[in-house]
Amino acid sequence: MTHLRVGDEAPDFTLPSHLGKQVTLSALRGSKNVVLVFFPLAWTPV
Repeated sequence: MTHLRVGDEAPDFTLPSHLGKQVTLSALRGSKNVVLVFFPLAWTPV
């Protein structure tokens, strides 16, 4: 398990967007602000 501290650079990853395209963090680095938000889906227990 990797532990990140405040100010650490996030490891690179690729996830599908809501538009079905692949988005890679390193492709956005330096050109866009990135906010990661995780929330449970409506049919999952909270």
